[in-house]
Amino acid sequence: MFTTGRIVFIIFFVTVFVAGLIWSYRKEKHVNQQHFGKSYKILIAILVFLFIQFLIVKIGHLI
Repeated sequence: MFTTGRIVFIIFFVTVFVAGLIWSYRKEKHVNQQHFGKSYKILIAILVFLFIQFLIVKIGHLI
């Protein structure tokens, strides 16, 4: 199913892709902090909202 050539290509592709992501992140780290510094508050709000929905569904099944 997976030939040696495919496995080598997958390893090469994943390595280069991850290296590119790391390089791009480090290059724009300062800009991202400047524009998206408080984005963790939005993430927390979304997680709290989903947890409340989860509780509502669980309580609804118990009744």
